[in-house]
Amino acid sequence: MGESDKRMAAVCGLYCEACSWFISTTEDLERLKRLAAHRNWSVDESKCFGCRSDKRLPYCEKCKMFACAAERGIDFCSECEQYPCDDLTQFQSAMPHRIELWDNLERIRSVGYKQWLEEIRENYTCARCQTLNSTYDLKCRKCGEEPSCSYVAKHRQEIEQYLKGK
Repeated sequence: MGESDKRMAAVCGLYCEACSWFISTTEDLERLKRLAAHRNWSVDESKCFGCRSDKRLPYCEKCKMFACAAERGIDFCSECEQYPCDDLTQFQSAMPHRIELWDNLERIRSVGYKQWLEEIRENYTCARCQTLNSTYDLKCRKCGEEPSCSYVAKHRQEIEQYLKGK
């Protein structure tokens, strides 16, 4: 993926390339099989290539924000007159990988998605080996560095609390 590939910038402000499902789809079939089994999905329906791609997760296929943005003809939720809406607020508060959604949307609004994509990658990159990790990779999936990235370092408590409750 190119660093300014819009498919990696979700309409809600998530960074798709740092998603466990995206990483598994593009790099780790065994991990994808485990994730799929956990959700009782087939491996094929578990593949995802980003919010704006033709192949998304079943959950992402039903995304209210994606459908709403398409209906309104906008690229990001922050462009909407009703931003932030109740649906986006509930979505943001539900899981640790969404903690920085408001910051992401504001940054996209101020510098554009291309610049944001170049910047956001650093939040999920291992300082030791430069591997891209997800929010839920507490250790780097390649070299074992802990924490796996600056996002995990910043939000580790919330991530661990969420993982204990699963």
